[in-house]
Amino acid sequence: MSHKAGYVNILGKPNVGKSTLMNALIGERLSIITSKAQTTRHRILGIINGDDYQLIFSDLPGIIKPAYKMQESMMEFVRTSLEDADVFLYMVQMGDKPENQPEEYEKIKKMKVPVLLLMNKIDLFGPDEIEVQQQIWQEDFPMAKVVPFSARYHFDANILLLDLIGLLPESEPFFDKEEWTDKPERFFVTEVIREKILLNYKQEIPYSCEVVCTSFVHDGDLIRISADIYVERESQKPILIGKGGEMLKKVGTQSRTDLEKFFGKKIFLETHVRVADNWRNNESMLRKFGYKD
Repeated sequence: MSHKAGYVNILGKPNVGKSTLMNALIGERLSIITSKAQTTRHRILGIINGDDYQLIFSDLPGIIKPAYKMQESMMEFVRTSLEDADVFLYMVQMGDKPENQPEEYEKIKKMKVPVLLLMNKIDLFGPDEIEVQQQIWQEDFPMAKVVPFSARYHFDANILLLDLIGLLPESEPFFDKEEWTDKPERFFVTEVIREKILLNYKQEIPYSCEVVCTSFVHDGDLIRISADIYVERESQKPILIGKGGEMLKKVGTQSRTDLEKFFGKKIFLETHVRVADNWRNNESMLRKFGYKD
């Protein structure tokens, strides 16, 4: 029996539903999801294995124009994805227009790689509107297969998977068939804590924070975790901690609850807030935080 395997790279503007889609397809909560732009900062792989196939999904940061070095590194993940894709899954949402897409969209149109163009959030529109939108995208990108979809409600997820498997090249698996992501346990700790920061703080605070897991120890039925939360300025530290430590405690409690669901064990979590001046433009700090090799 022949075997298929390949990388399915998910691209699109911020907040079109890329992370929701990958989590729905994988059946695991790999990517954090909030309504804020730039929630996804790293390239995250999620793997689906079958007897005769291996789908490797790559959830990427939303395509933006970088304003500082961290965002430049985020967009480097996107540029790399243009080079190693076996299939592109380009996502738009209902109401988007081809002329408002980033330059990467035009690059994908010129490439000889199969493309599924997903129109997301169809659950918010009627059939006539969906049909009009589908025609607009199909005329603009005739080489792509345009697929109406709802990542939130998993409309036709199995059909989408069959389409993707059909587009994969014949290949031996790239990863062990027992694996479902390339990321270590510590990575998911930092992402869960960062998600809670995004959900609980406003303005610049969520975007100025980075999380580093400094200790992860299995202790019987318990996992002991320590994490450092970095901010860019000393003045941000008391805002993150909150009066009497109330806000930091809230982030810790919410994070612990989600981590216990994710790992299936009791979690002991301690967090510390530290300052790394202007880390988003600091090359050495970006390397430490995994944005650069």
